[in-house]
Amino acid sequence: MPETPVVKPYGSWVSPLSARRIAEAGVSLSAVRADGQTLYWLEGRPRERGRSVLMRYQNGAVDEALPTSFDVRSRVHEYGGGAYAVHGGRIVFSHVLDGTVWLARDGGEPRRITPCEALRYADFAFAPEGIYAVREDHRGSGEPVNSVVLLDPDRVGEGESVCFGRDFYAAPRPGPEGRLACIAWNHPDMPWDATALLLDGEIIAGRPGESILEPRWSADGRLHYISDRSGWWNLYVHNSEGGEALKPMAAEFAGSPWSLGAQNYHCLADGDLVARFERDGAVFVERLRSGPFETGFARPACPVPFSGGWAVLGADTDRPARLDLLREDGGRETLARAVPDDPDPAFVSCGEAVSFPTSGDRTAHAWFYSPKNPGYVAPRDERPPLIVRSHGGPTGASDNAYSPAIQYWTTRGFAVVDVNYGGSTGYGRAFRQQLHGQWGVVDVDDCCAAAMWLADTGKVDANRLVVRGGSAGGYTTLAALAFRDVFKAGASHYGIGDLKALARDTHKFESRYLDRLIGPLPEADAVYDARSPLLHAEHISCPVIFLQGTEDKIVPPDQTEAMAAALRAGGVPVALLLFEGEGHGFRRSENIVAALEAELSFFARILGFEAPDVPEVALLGGE
Repeated sequence: MPETPVVKPYGSWVSPLSARRIAEAGVSLSAVRADGQTLYWLEGRPRERGRSVLMRYQNGAVDEALPTSFDVRSRVHEYGGGAYAVHGGRIVFSHVLDGTVWLARDGGEPRRITPCEALRYADFAFAPEGIYAVREDHRGSGEPVNSVVLLDPDRVGEGESVCFGRDFYAAPRPGPEGRLACIAWNHPDMPWDATALLLDGEIIAGRPGESILEPRWSADGRLHYISDRSGWWNLYVHNSEGGEALKPMAAEFAGSPWSLGAQNYHCLADGDLVARFERDGAVFVERLRSGPFETGFARPACPVPFSGGWAVLGADTDRPARLDLLREDGGRETLARAVPDDPDPAFVSCGEAVSFPTSGDRTAHAWFYSPKNPGYVAPRDERPPLIVRSHGGPTGASDNAYSPAIQYWTTRGFAVVDVNYGGSTGYGRAFRQQLHGQWGVVDVDDCCAAAMWLADTGKVDANRLVVRGGSAGGYTTLAALAFRDVFKAGASHYGIGDLKALARDTHKFESRYLDRLIGPLPEADAVYDARSPLLHAEHISCPVIFLQGTEDKIVPPDQTEAMAAALRAGGVPVALLLFEGEGHGFRRSENIVAALEAELSFFARILGFEAPDVPEVALLGGE
């Protein structure tokens, strides 16, 4: 790095963070579990074609817990989660390549315990009588059939159905005296809309419009859960009066349960609970009886108790995720890192919480990242281009944990705003419901308002605003380009162009999602048409880059290809990259590299500056 910063336009700065470094050096860390003195977690490896590896810490050493032929993932509800469980030296897990379930005992070779049929399993729990799991049966011609089953660990079988008849199930949790708690819900609800808490198949909690999550038994046999009956996801313990709030507050003890197996609190052996919650964008961890629990992370997951201490997976605003072991004697050890080395803080842009006015006298929220690279300064009076990020879901949220995908842009001289539009989680049920009937309106308004507010305050260049997003965020991106005149370019990662096609073609879990976000069909047919960017492609006049996996079952590739073709037919320049073998999101390192570099080249080409060290993306039509 030169002693005197080089004067160079925003966006064209040379960054130490290459796309290849992001894709090949990094891993994802998730699903920490404890079994006595042994810890387990999952490590997603783009360099191994996205394989999800079960890692283990025991006797002071870290190794892979299973042979390299296994990919520990589930596709229940398509988004998976809950792909393994451990207890008493046993590991049960889902092998994603064929959906089969395997059992390993005391370090021995895994043995298959379910047939090789069109069955998927997840959210496992050991019990004296066997292994409980959520099963999704794809053998019929209609919708897959979901149920809770009991697997026999000693033989191959599809499992005995013990809870069935509802559209969806989650979190089977065996309790004392052979009792079983679980969560269930039916179409058209999503799990953040309304769920019921079942005990031995009977509803014991869950009013209309109440989302109950994460049942868990304490050592003394009490059943706990998370409910948003107050307007916030808070902790409760079941009693004869329907449940007692343990720590009522305007805070969220859970996030949107897109995947199975979440653990936002734990019941401890001494009867206390340790829980993670979020309030006003900040994350807190507490033991309910004794108060704050110091994890050493700005954004920790809930600490996992194990013999001799705690395991904490977390991230900071200026450092990537890592898994730390906190010993009872006060010692600390890092067991795993998302990337091998922490970044130079001189290059790190930390997310600043911002709130801004938007349509309907509402307030929306976002994280704003300024450009940061000590080797460069921009020409006098130049303002940076702005990338508006629209998160997926749309029932989801963005946070300010260190993200190489954001730093990739800020180290090159882009500003980034990561928007939590109306409908996002983390701000209570009422904020989440702002998107009911308003998808394609409220989210678009809030992303546009964020960009214009930052331009009006002089933080970014009003003439160089671009928008990007994946999945539902890709829809918001395309809708913003079709129905507003704010942005100069857009990037759609497996985004939705045709809402009726999405409702018709998507998988079971989301097949009625749009009933709440748009309206039920056929009654809301005209609304679907009015908000589908594909049907209004003639209103998109700025260039768009499309990035899509060919095996995507959630947003099929024909949606993206149709959208790109419609723009080309109207003379709009587009770039289209199809990635063979990828699904809903890119897991392979070579595709992550290609997507990042293509997007950078595209924005540079459209906004009129040089993007060093990346190949030029090809534009189709319009030139």
